[in-house]
Amino acid sequence: MAETAAASKMVKFVITRQDQPDSASYTEEFELPYRPGMNVISALMEIQRNPVNSKGASIAPVCWESNCLEEVCGACSMVINGKPRQACAALIDNLEQPITVEPMKTFPVVRDLVIDRSRMFNALKKVKAWIPIDGTYDLGPGPKMAEKKRQWAYELSKCMTCGVCLEACPNVNDKTSFIGPAAISQVRLFNAHPTGEMNAEERLDALMTDEGIEGCGNSQNCVRSCPKGIPLTTSIAEMNKATTKHMFKRWLGM
Repeated sequence: MAETAAASKMVKFVITRQDQPDSASYTEEFELPYRPGMNVISALMEIQRNPVNSKGASIAPVCWESNCLEEVCGACSMVINGKPRQACAALIDNLEQPITVEPMKTFPVVRDLVIDRSRMFNALKKVKAWIPIDGTYDLGPGPKMAEKKRQWAYELSKCMTCGVCLEACPNVNDKTSFIGPAAISQVRLFNAHPTGEMNAEERLDALMTDEGIEGCGNSQNCVRSCPKGIPLTTSIAEMNKATTKHMFKRWLGM
């Protein structure tokens, strides 16, 4: 009897769509048969296989992005029932119906749920969120990190550039150039690395520009929304201290 009830159960979706980057958005409703263990991505796959809306009309399949399907790549970020999150980790059993699915509004929409996260990647470029290597020859083993430092640095390295923290931050929008919490946290990560710290001052200089750390309003939405539980507000506080020390050193000519 339970299997029969599950088979007859339907799941309702209201998906925000947009045909082109400069066209108006609209919503479209879908009804799909419920399956145990179903998540939002599997529902979108079902719509792709059978692109028919709740009115029975054949439509163009909904476009979205995904890759790993295990909350590692960050590609399937979208707003589900008003909350920015990963669609692969959004289980239907835990969501109220009708389930609303929208693209993240912080980023330009390419089509439907596909967004352009260039703003986030450009922010990582501005803060040099990498460790430069001079040449491709064998440099031998790199310097070791103290275990205590390695443990908290590993937590920061979990960032998958999903953009959820930027979507949740009220200070990241089309009226500001704030680089957002992810890039600030990456400065802390790479400045803590024994090799990365060679470029620490450059990264701190980037945080001290108009689009840097002063754009943070301390809403703390970022740390609450991060799917990886990264201590973003701790990183912001640490980088506040680091940029203040850096500023005084510059004034004193040190």
